[in-house]
Amino acid sequence: QVQPVESGGGLVQAGGSLRLSCAASGRTFGISVGWFRQAPGKEREFVASIRWSGGATLYADSVKGRFTITRDNAQNTVYLQMMSLQPGDTAVYYCATKRSDFGSYEFWGQGTQVTVAS
Repeated sequence: QVQPVESGGGLVQAGGSLRLSCAASGRTFGISVGWFRQAPGKEREFVASIRWSGGATLYADSVKGRFTITRDNAQNTVYLQMMSLQPGDTAVYYCATKRSDFGSYEFWGQGTQVTVAS
């Protein structure tokens, strides 16, 4: 089965940028790859997703215009470019993939910490 592996998190000042990567280990990604995040004391929330075939994207309203999700089919990797970061973006960011449009995300990475300092 596929195992997403995230990287690229870190500490950044407010207004700064980071790019997260999610590589597929074991097998190729499923039909869709999503980024989620979970801040301390909050539930995990959807950030963005991309369909592996065709590249259609979806974004949470809170990140539209600031975050961009892209994929590299040859490298079997999905990226999340994050711009104009704010302290409210501080969270553990998770990458996940699923095999069906009608199912939930099945395979999850371990997460990468993003901390935005004010």
